Amino acid sequence: MEKDARVKKTSAPSVSQINAEYVTQVSNKYWAPHVKNKLPFDPKLIEDIYQNEILKSKFAIRKIMLLEFSQYLENYLWVNYTPEVSSNSYLMSICCIVNEKFRENVPAWEVFKKEPTHFPYFFKCVMEACLAGEELGLSLREQTVLLLFLDHCFNSLEVDLIREEVQQLISLPMWMCLLPSRLQHEMKKVPKLQKFWNLIKKNYDKMDSKAAEQAKKERTFLSSLIKKFLGVLMSIPPSGPLSMEKVHYCERFIELMIDLEALLPTRRWFNTVLDDSHLVVNCHLSSLTEREKEGHLFCQLLDMLKFYTGFEINDQTGNALTEKEMTTLHYDRITSLQRAAFAHFPELNDFALSNVATVDTRESLTKHFGHLSPNTLHRVASYLCLLPELPEGTDTTHDKEFLLELLVSRHERRISQIEQLNQMPLYPTEKIIWDENIVPTEYYSGEGCLALPKLNLQFLTLHDYLLRNFNLFRLESTYEIRQDIEDVVSRMKPWQSEYGGVVFGGWARMAQTIVSFSIVEVAKPNIGENWPARVRADVTVNLNIRDQIKSEWEGLRKHDVCFLITVRPNLPYGTRFDRRQPFVEQAGLVYVRGCEVQGMLDDKGRVIEEGPEPKPKLRGDTRTFRVWLDPNQYQQDMTSTIQHGAEDPYETFNIIMRRKPKENNFKAVLETIRNLMNTECVVPDWLHDIILGYGDPGSAHYSKMPNQISTLDFNDTFLSIEHLKSCFPGYTVKVTEDDSARQIPPFRIKFPVQNVKGKKRKADEEEEEKEEDRTLVVEPHVIPNRGPYPYNQPKRNTIQFTPTQIEAIRAGMQPGLTMVVGPPGTGKTDVAVQIISNLYHNFPEQRTLIVTHSNQALNQLFEKIMALDIDERHLLRLGHGEEELETEKDFSRYGRVNYVLARRLELLGEVARLQESLDVPGDVSYTCETAGHFYLYQVMSRWEEYMSKVGPKSGRQVGVEEVASHFPFPKYFSNAPQPVFKGRTYEEDMDIAEGCYRHIRKIFTQLEEFRAFELLRSGLDRSKYLLVKEAKIIAMTCTHAALKRHDLVELGFKYDNILMEEAAQILEIETFIPLLLQNPEDGYSRLKRWIMIGDHHQLPPVIKNMAFQKYSNMEQSLFTRFVRLGVPTVDLDAQGRARASLCNLYNWRYKQLGNLPHVQLQPEFQHPNPGLTFDFQLINVEDFNGVGETEPNPYFYQNLAEAEYSVALYMFMRLLGYPSDRISILTTYNGQKHLIRDVINQRCARNPFFGQPNKVTTVDRFQGQQNDYIILSLVRTKAVGHLRDVRRLVVAMSRARLGLYIFARVSLFQNCFELTPAFNQLTGRPLQLHIRPEEYYGQTCTAEERSTRPDQVVKSMPEMANLVYNMYMHMIRSTQQYRQQQQQLLPPPQQVIEAAADNGSAASEEEKEAQAGKEQTGDEDHGKEDEGPTKMEEEPSEETADERHAKMPEHPGRDSDSGDSEKDDNEEGP
Repeated sequence: MEKDARVKKTSAPSVSQINAEYVTQVSNKYWAPHVKNKLPFDPKLIEDIYQNEILKSKFAIRKIMLLEFSQYLENYLWVNYTPEVSSNSYLMSICCIVNEKFRENVPAWEVFKKEPTHFPYFFKCVMEACLAGEELGLSLREQTVLLLFLDHCFNSLEVDLIREEVQQLISLPMWMCLLPSRLQHEMKKVPKLQKFWNLIKKNYDKMDSKAAEQAKKERTFLSSLIKKFLGVLMSIPPSGPLSMEKVHYCERFIELMIDLEALLPTRRWFNTVLDDSHLVVNCHLSSLTEREKEGHLFCQLLDMLKFYTGFEINDQTGNALTEKEMTTLHYDRITSLQRAAFAHFPELNDFALSNVATVDTRESLTKHFGHLSPNTLHRVASYLCLLPELPEGTDTTHDKEFLLELLVSRHERRISQIEQLNQMPLYPTEKIIWDENIVPTEYYSGEGCLALPKLNLQFLTLHDYLLRNFNLFRLESTYEIRQDIEDVVSRMKPWQSEYGGVVFGGWARMAQTIVSFSIVEVAKPNIGENWPARVRADVTVNLNIRDQIKSEWEGLRKHDVCFLITVRPNLPYGTRFDRRQPFVEQAGLVYVRGCEVQGMLDDKGRVIEEGPEPKPKLRGDTRTFRVWLDPNQYQQDMTSTIQHGAEDPYETFNIIMRRKPKENNFKAVLETIRNLMNTECVVPDWLHDIILGYGDPGSAHYSKMPNQISTLDFNDTFLSIEHLKSCFPGYTVKVTEDDSARQIPPFRIKFPVQNVKGKKRKADEEEEEKEEDRTLVVEPHVIPNRGPYPYNQPKRNTIQFTPTQIEAIRAGMQPGLTMVVGPPGTGKTDVAVQIISNLYHNFPEQRTLIVTHSNQALNQLFEKIMALDIDERHLLRLGHGEEELETEKDFSRYGRVNYVLARRLELLGEVARLQESLDVPGDVSYTCETAGHFYLYQVMSRWEEYMSKVGPKSGRQVGVEEVASHFPFPKYFSNAPQPVFKGRTYEEDMDIAEGCYRHIRKIFTQLEEFRAFELLRSGLDRSKYLLVKEAKIIAMTCTHAALKRHDLVELGFKYDNILMEEAAQILEIETFIPLLLQNPEDGYSRLKRWIMIGDHHQLPPVIKNMAFQKYSNMEQSLFTRFVRLGVPTVDLDAQGRARASLCNLYNWRYKQLGNLPHVQLQPEFQHPNPGLTFDFQLINVEDFNGVGETEPNPYFYQNLAEAEYSVALYMFMRLLGYPSDRISILTTYNGQKHLIRDVINQRCARNPFFGQPNKVTTVDRFQGQQNDYIILSLVRTKAVGHLRDVRRLVVAMSRARLGLYIFARVSLFQNCFELTPAFNQLTGRPLQLHIRPEEYYGQTCTAEERSTRPDQVVKSMPEMANLVYNMYMHMIRSTQQYRQQQQQLLPPPQQVIEAAADNGSAASEEEKEAQAGKEQTGDEDHGKEDEGPTKMEEEPSEETADERHAKMPEHPGRDSDSGDSEKDDNEEGP
């Protein structure tokens, strides 16, 4: 069944096509949003558009895209929909547009939610059309559209409007379609149901005839739909011509069935109805499954449906069934069949008396039942309530094949899901890699259906959850592997040599030809398994290549994954590879198998172990690698070789391919998921249902947790008591301390805790309760003095948190699940760090795990944690990113071990000093142990004696001076700021004395902790001890957690709290794995808190393959899913990054996003951007030389005019003196990024006047970063493309702090419905660039001063380029004139003359270069400068230059970093 893989390429219409289209002309008359006088509604128009545009074009995506984009649904179809005007075309038009919205991944139900009145009627019409398609004159193609619409409805149960309609179709009353005997049988299983059933019947009998008929329609709808489908399926012939419309209808129908079975609310009652209709058996026996080509996808979908119909779950309760319960169920079925056979069918006596294990395979069941007549088989089936009873004397209407399959498939022994998974190879092979239905190409258009699992809101069980994620993760990595293999093999250019062998005409960095391959070990299987425990092989390659590449190959590490490939090309020597043709046939690719490197062999044939020892030097170029093969795959291959005489693939490999280590972690992650499924995977009880998507979404919020904590120490969170009061509006704050001078932080707060357990109370009591509820008791407390040295003072938080940030911090300190939505610039990281710090101080015995998506985010967090009062011996960072930490301290495992060892020596030095000051003989500072004895016998005794003399006792007065005179350690503290004792009051001096003792005590407690490091000798043991015992705050990326889970669990790693940053950017499964990095204790998880901080309105995780991203919804993060489920969130609501005007471009996306006061008050936010009239502007860029967007490779979009314009604006800003590191250039496509980089390299890179901007990158890559000025290019001129995803727009709009300048084709973007809130503001300003070249950076100029001088308007890109060129030339001339004057004025010392001479020559070279540059521009950009200097606005006159020379700087030759020199040079702008 070949699908046209390239549909997508033709589907995006351009602006010119849009304008020429009939649809656009009609929309401009009837419904376009910008048209003032619209024509009245005309139902005939809908008919016309449907017949001519949609039906005639056979539902061409292009036409439907146009309609959907023109806001046909929002502004015409739904607003005017009433039962009176409803017609088939009307229904079909709405369904087409909704389906298109789902295909484009834009919100589809918003318009219905706004006007829900007619939706119930509309839905009934859709149901009727689904069943009575032919009678209504709908083709199968149209009915397939309706099926897809239904599927979208069933997958949108979180929308109340949809759920109310769909609920009727899938609730218990649908059991009226079951066989009466089957119904009785099911009722007996769950006695409670009988009661409900009687109620349902009673209500049904009370209904009037019309309502009863409607209810019956709803209840039998799915059952009737199944019958209709079976009719279509049976009409497909086993061979001969076949209408593909039928096949597509069948595929979509099975997809609908899978989706109903894979959701608990829809599956609960429907599973029994599906089973009773014998759909799976009928499909299995249909002719479609036998048609190799057309039925391929149908068979794959059918396998998925089979999997879900037999899923290991109790349909009614939703509990997962264990292995044992599944076996019991299977035995019950077989034994009940045996009892029936024994009692009623004497011909089955043999079967009835055998033991279960001998008769429950497919072969033996077929043998026992195969000889029976169809009538007997029917009687057996009806006895089991599977078919209606056969009346006496009539023959069965079912054929024997169906009856036999019905009995066999129901009773055969099934291999359990977990066994299946354990037998599955983890590496993809050539069969999967190039199967379009499982791993579609990048051209997936969203049209066809695929045999892929979907990630929606809910999952059946944790097993189902992990399995779907396992499969998708495996396929997404398979897609990347396919790209790598295709790239590498086509570079190697395998051709057929004249003698029939293989000859390679090229080379590839990531692959080598294999010299020899041999299997060296096949270990015996483990008990209970039938595959070898391990399989090892040796691969020899000849590394006669550049040293750098050779060292990359030699640097392959243990556990790196490589691929072994067999190619047998049949193309003669010298044939070119054609990218458009299927790859496998061209390359002659036969086998692909994965392997994992164990290590390289030395000259004695031993594996070189990794470690600190230097690697041995090997002679020659031949290298052999020992690799582990996948034992499951090996076993499958050997079985097929022996049984079917197939070729042994392991004899044939001729290429070994490696991959980039960063992208190559898929096997470790898959193994982790598989291990999780094999362990009793214990998620904390309070999270279990939320993760699966059931129950009350707010049940894990701290207010509903039974172990809520009433008193919390907020430590340094609040800056003052006023700050505290302002953070709890609506609460009355009681302070325990009346003296206002003492009302200073740190504060402990006692919250009113609701009693979660107590259920019903009387109403009046409840009233009283509410009254008491709003009081906070605040207790200021003093941190005990830590010692007399300045560094003893604790570090303090300096951020004035807002009330919502405080709510987020409070929630994070309480047990339960906390979700914080942090819009751009709202201080997410500060909140995260404060939560970590507060947990550290409130619960010193607990350990917190920090997980982020990127190393960069982890580094930012760590830098802020360092600034708070957290002892750095408790910090640890795992993974490879610690190299980039911007601190001189090393937080990696070995860095921490070194820190502890160095700290130990430092502290022992202090002990020696203390010993000396006390005149104690001997060497007590030798080890931690001797230091401990010294503390016990010498230090403590002195302190106790001192306390007995001066300690506060009732009935004795101690003089102030005695505190100092008796103090036992004055000599030790002689290096502290003097005097140590102030001698003012007894209390103050006593506090200081205790502080001094605490300082000493801390030295010894730390040494006690470090004692283990004296006992553990190896670096590895020490680092493990650090991880398991010493560290309290452990940080890693989600990828590291997935890779290393096995090792962490084995070490006995433990933690109580998890904090995740960037949670909306982490894949669902990578968010889930960190919850399970520890073994449960007594069957319970010790996890107490899970804090997720992220922003689901920004970009989701990156999924490279469109099909997985769109069809399987794999890009949905767990954070986003929780938000969709309605889990309570704390939405941070004040941003401090951008000007208020820039914030308005994206704050409509958030609940209530305001600005922090400093955004209005600080001068940088108040002053306009010098040289530019507006702080943000959308600049319209028309075609340049007749060209807009271009696409040299698929999806590699470029737009030369925008690239040149963006760079020209950058050069203009640099000439005005803007620092280059304050400007970033962003774009929405990789192609444009490369083009802009080329233009920058051509125009600016080597020129010190311009230099490189801070970054040139894509919007997606720049998420999480910011800069003062952003220049943004939107590239597209034909279709909006992926900017329709509002999340990308939000990221693009929110990167700039002070200025945002967007280059785009305005006519295209302003019509886009999703983007209107932002584009309305952008188009409200002029669409041509307004500049003020006479201003310069660093000059502050008020609005009044500005209003006196007119703007200069730049009409086009060539004009801007011209202007910048003239400014630049003018600057160079005046710089030279200035130099000459300086040289005439001052007779300088020798060196300066030389320097100036150099500078002079440099400048003149620059002038030449600029001249050359100008000529180049002319050729390269197709005569961009044709307009010539006529476009110059004004030629600067000599006088102005002379007047201003006074302001020129001393060193005109300074480099581009020198801000001031440029500021002044720029005054001479044109």
